[in-house]
Amino acid sequence: MILHFPPNWFAAVMGTGVIAVAAAGLPWHSPVLDALGIASWLAATVLMAAVLTGTALHWRTDRDAAAAHRRDPVTAHFYGALPMAVLTVGTSTLVAGRTVLGRSAALAVDLVCFSVGTVAGVIIAVVVPWQRLLRAEPGRPCAGWLMPVVTPTVSASAAAVLAAELRPGAGQSALLLIGAAMLVLALVLTAPVMIVVLRGLWRSGSGPIGLVPTWWIVLGPLGQSVTAVCLLERAGSGLVGRTGASLLRGLALSYAVPVWTAALAWIGCALALTAAAVRRGLPFGLSWWSFTFPVGTFVTGSAGLAAVEGSMIFAVSAGAGFAALLAIWSLVALRTWRGVTSGTLLRPSVPAGAPARVSVSGQSGHQ
Repeated sequence: MILHFPPNWFAAVMGTGVIAVAAAGLPWHSPVLDALGIASWLAATVLMAAVLTGTALHWRTDRDAAAAHRRDPVTAHFYGALPMAVLTVGTSTLVAGRTVLGRSAALAVDLVCFSVGTVAGVIIAVVVPWQRLLRAEPGRPCAGWLMPVVTPTVSASAAAVLAAELRPGAGQSALLLIGAAMLVLALVLTAPVMIVVLRGLWRSGSGPIGLVPTWWIVLGPLGQSVTAVCLLERAGSGLVGRTGASLLRGLALSYAVPVWTAALAWIGCALALTAAAVRRGLPFGLSWWSFTFPVGTFVTGSAGLAAVEGSMIFAVSAGAGFAALLAIWSLVALRTWRGVTSGTLLRPSVPAGAPARVSVSGQSGHQ
């Protein structure tokens, strides 16, 4: 029986599917990487079906708990993981699943996922911050607040990948314009939230130990925006002529290089926060999936910069990040499997006599 199924389960889909996307974007290609991409795409697709089923069962059997997720000042933001999971499955289908399904079927699946994920992502990116930030509802700032607003950058990257598969024409141009619009929207929405979140970290510290892994989410908007800028530059350079392509490349690098540097600096900060939490006895929870997708965006951003700028430092960074992503995913996936088979991740853990409070860590209780 599904007793506890918060929306951050969709982060597991994101963290799994991003392996296929990252593998396809690496500067090097091999049969091993191709097989790994197919395996992660299949796993993400199966996991997506399982998470959608679990969510539906949860909403049907315990509507009060589902409503509590939407009201919770932390958990509500993880509804942003739903459209990003859809977009990740779609892109991974196109870059990895095409060898199984064929190009036409993979393209059709990605178009559907892109359409659904983008529309849902824009709605969530606007509605959730409005409800949780502008109305000043209770809850200290945390990195999970970035989940809804980062969604349009995933749409921007997905649009560029789709456009690269189409012949030059109105459809390709429309996709690139949509991608550029999603990137601008994400930057406008992310900037104020990022300021609030980092100010909260500066003033109040990293917060409850179970939420420390979510500070890796700060890496997400940085790495994903670099990925989107590089992919849009590569897909659009063939449409604007030599002079326009040179200008587009300069604009892309002027944004991507500083933001990539900031992402690298944030990895150091997040590692320090995580190491301190481990020394304090960091408990396992669904928040650990926050380690995966953000690292994947650093890999795709580094690979994108390697393709645009050509520097070996970005290629090496992409390879090192991909190795770290595989190691992190293996650890988190194993712990998640144990939590599911034992039932600890499917039911809230509440102290005797204490009222339940849904938390983003995959457990309930006081924080």
